[in-house]
Amino acid sequence: MKKGPNDRTRLLSIQIVMVIGALILVGKAFSLQLINNAFRSRAQAIAIDKTTTYPSRGVLLDRNGKLMISNNPMYDLMVSYRLVDHNMDTTKFCELLDINKETFVKNLNKNWKDVRYSKSVPFVFLKKLSVPTFAKLSEHLHEFPGFFPVLRNIRGYPVKAGAHLLGYISEVSPRDIEKGNGVYTPGDYIGAIGLEKQYEKYLRGKKGYKYQLKDNLGRIVGSFKDGAQDMDPVSGSDLKTAIDIDLQAYAEWLMAGKVGSVVAIEPKTGEILTMVSTPTYDPNLLIITRERGKILANLLKDPQLPFFNRAIMAKYPPGSVFKTIVALIGLNEGAIRRNTGFKCNHGYNYAGHTYGCHGHSPVHTVDHAVQISCNSYFFQTIRKVIDQYGFYSPDKGLDRFVTDITKFGLGQKLGIDFPNENSGNIPTSAYYNKVYPKKKGSWKSPTVMSIGIGQGEIQLTTMQIANLAAIIANRGYFYTPHLVTEISDGTPIDSIYRVKHSVDVAPQYFEPVIHGMQMAVEAGTAPLARIPGITVCGKTGTVQNTTKNGKDHSVFFAFVPKDDPKIAIAVYVENAGWGGSFAAPIASLVAEKYIRGEIHESRKALETRMHETVIKTVEDKKR
Repeated sequence: MKKGPNDRTRLLSIQIVMVIGALILVGKAFSLQLINNAFRSRAQAIAIDKTTTYPSRGVLLDRNGKLMISNNPMYDLMVSYRLVDHNMDTTKFCELLDINKETFVKNLNKNWKDVRYSKSVPFVFLKKLSVPTFAKLSEHLHEFPGFFPVLRNIRGYPVKAGAHLLGYISEVSPRDIEKGNGVYTPGDYIGAIGLEKQYEKYLRGKKGYKYQLKDNLGRIVGSFKDGAQDMDPVSGSDLKTAIDIDLQAYAEWLMAGKVGSVVAIEPKTGEILTMVSTPTYDPNLLIITRERGKILANLLKDPQLPFFNRAIMAKYPPGSVFKTIVALIGLNEGAIRRNTGFKCNHGYNYAGHTYGCHGHSPVHTVDHAVQISCNSYFFQTIRKVIDQYGFYSPDKGLDRFVTDITKFGLGQKLGIDFPNENSGNIPTSAYYNKVYPKKKGSWKSPTVMSIGIGQGEIQLTTMQIANLAAIIANRGYFYTPHLVTEISDGTPIDSIYRVKHSVDVAPQYFEPVIHGMQMAVEAGTAPLARIPGITVCGKTGTVQNTTKNGKDHSVFFAFVPKDDPKIAIAVYVENAGWGGSFAAPIASLVAEKYIRGEIHESRKALETRMHETVIKTVEDKKR
């Protein structure tokens, strides 16, 4: 059939439209593939890379706003294997990083069958680059494609004190990751001990993320959706603590060369002013560096256990400081009165045996018994308390005594905001029934009367002894000791630290004990605890050391001043002998430093002697 003019025109129009369309498509393809490189790169992008940005960890401040823990920059050097130029100058690269070529090869070449590694996914090539090392490398980083830094923060300690108290951070373990329920990934840092661990959830902050497009060689070609889904990191919360870091450093200075602990509390609030354990170490030794592993290993090998926090973990017999609580409970239970007197002829005689005491004048009051620390007086007082239901029912009397004692926070964890607190030990009738199992009633008050002078099975922590001093200072109440007073994100501290605990001892019974403590300092066993112009109430303790060839332990607790007390303190110095020789002067120097800010000129020589004296322990002698 012969086509007409209209058909030919229609065909020509279609052909023209098709040619124009083809030209447009060719032009667009030319533009996309040869002219517009950005789009071509995006077209080649086959993955979205999620990069972590790390938050600054919260800092710690002391009660006066002084920085105790700060953040210092550090870098991890990452690498994308597929982007590495294998003809790069490895000698120069290694020199910049202060590593050898064996380390370079080991850190770059991974087991690519391991699911943790991929040639297209960045991994850590070298951790913990210092700022000076990174500064050297950054000038030449363009010469080494595939390598890039990630900013991290490590801790710094402006004051070289409080290592046990503050703690340190370490890299997360597999268990940390599992317990963290998605919070942690390999390479993250976590509070390992101390306040860093206790308040980890506030200090760590929240990680941020950047989403970037990558091509099939692992190269970043742009931001995903112009950063619309990126998330900035959220810094951790800062903590304000009750600690006076200068006082902490001073107490550590006095305790140099000694094994023991110091705890000081503000009685009216329960705020912990200082918490010292010695031997200690410079907290800057354990910042995140490549040398930390070796330093940590050396500290762990030290036979004096510098990581053992003696302030809250060591269980010590309290010695004669415990006589104060025996007096309080004896008075409250009606077992004795203020003017009760007991005979003491260089000791307490019972069943043909004399339980020794030092020579002193006759004791006719509780005040005097506390002042001169008469063993005989408190052997007989504890017997009266235990025997209040009859000589043959000591279990009832002892358990009544234990019930009273627990109200003072003894024999149980106080509940401080710090990990690994010990409970100490207060023996019950059930305990003695196991020790003397022949038949019920096989033990009597004379069997266990050593607890009346703080020996035997009685064991307390230094924190508990300091809290006992706070209770006496307050005339019968305490607030649970605590370290943190404010969290910067507005979270209130736990309400348990605002609860006032009464020990249910009538206020009038504290007066003879307090007067006796005052006289112990002014005319008794603790003359080195006197502070010119300030009334100190304290009590010494000399604790028998059952270790062979070891001196007794020196103990002292006190509150200062007598009226409107500002500080309650306990000091325990192992193998230091008599309680008044070291524990008492150290406690009074710390108290004076806190109250006055300086030490009276007349006590400067004492201060120097306390600092310079090194006390050998049994562990020292074995080496």
